[in-house]
Amino acid sequence: MRIAIYTLGCKVNQYETQAMEQELAAQGHELVDFEQAADAYIINTCSVTAVSDKKSRQMIRRAKKRNPAAIIAACGCYVQTHTDEAKSLGIDLIGGTGQRMEFLHQLLTAAEERQTRVLVDDALHRHDFEILPAGGQHSRTRAMLKVEDGCRNFCTYCIIPFARGPVRSLPLEEAARQTEQLARQGYREVVLTGIEISSWGQDLPGEESLIDLLEAVSAAAGAMRVRLGSLEPRTITEEFCRRASALKNLCPHFHLSLQSGCDATLRRMNRRYDTARFTESACLLHRFFPDCALTTDLIVGFPGETEEEFSATLDYIRRCGFAQIHVFPYSVRPGTKAADMEQVPKNIKEERAARAGEVAAALHEKYLLSCVGKIVPVLFEQPGAPGFYTGHAPNYMEVSAPGENLHNCLRPVRITAVEGSVLKGEIEP
Repeated sequence: MRIAIYTLGCKVNQYETQAMEQELAAQGHELVDFEQAADAYIINTCSVTAVSDKKSRQMIRRAKKRNPAAIIAACGCYVQTHTDEAKSLGIDLIGGTGQRMEFLHQLLTAAEERQTRVLVDDALHRHDFEILPAGGQHSRTRAMLKVEDGCRNFCTYCIIPFARGPVRSLPLEEAARQTEQLARQGYREVVLTGIEISSWGQDLPGEESLIDLLEAVSAAAGAMRVRLGSLEPRTITEEFCRRASALKNLCPHFHLSLQSGCDATLRRMNRRYDTARFTESACLLHRFFPDCALTTDLIVGFPGETEEEFSATLDYIRRCGFAQIHVFPYSVRPGTKAADMEQVPKNIKEERAARAGEVAAALHEKYLLSCVGKIVPVLFEQPGAPGFYTGHAPNYMEVSAPGENLHNCLRPVRITAVEGSVLKGEIEP
């Protein structure tokens, strides 16, 4: 069959889509672009916000319109949490956030029977981690490796614990084995990803934690760079930083989810840290990784947020010296506790997002300027402007340098200037 897949949402969804693509290709199916005619369309949905739900429905309808005779299959968080609603969309196969390989098996059955099949379990009662193949179909530059699934934090704004279930971890030995395989396949960087990778190992026997996994993966990676996905601030301890700083192939880029720089707001969010603990984590990282890029996410206009609380957040992010901040105005997520709290008017949320965005842009520019004059190893990924190639430094800042045919090449680059959000440089001899 000709099969097209469209993916919404996070890196975990992207990883799982790549695993499905590999399996479908191995079975002899032809993978085509989602905009092309296909015999079957798979939409890997997202439900992190109500807007994500809407986009998921739109893509399902777009697939049905493109080829009314095609098999329409949907998996992911939206159809996991809104199964009854998904049934009304005329989907042939509904799969949740688990059992990806069984989902593909059922796709072939659905193609024969042409009646709605539902493959959705109770996510909160899952105990097993489904091992999927890492890597992708196209690039051999950067690969993702999902090492964890699920979350038990239950932040008041988030529905993902209900969509993904409790914490389940990829065994350390399997993570090392897959990392070695990715290195043999020619990848130059592996990104450890998951719903909440800081929780890795909590469901496994023994006392192993994320730093143990990181050391094992780093050893298995050899010359391949290792990059961490989003981390919970409490993960960052002195022992973690001491052991991590000894890993020569670990990229000095740490994404710590802040969400708010106001302790009262953090309590309403049910975050498991306060600004003092976050500051401790940031200071430890800067101490052990002096030139690291510390990045974060920020939600503004959270229910009950006053102007004073928002101002406290702005003051806090200025003091932290972030390299990059992703700013989001709070979006109501039906089914969460925050949806029932006192809401901030839309115009105020948008105004605060703009103000926070200005601070974030200034901090980003300051960090980029601090990179000028340094020589950094750049993993080149794709052509940029004519005569230029672009890639990423270990700190995950985008770099552009003159050159051709540099795909998957790792070269030392002297940073000479900043152009917008891109570092410009020259490849060293």
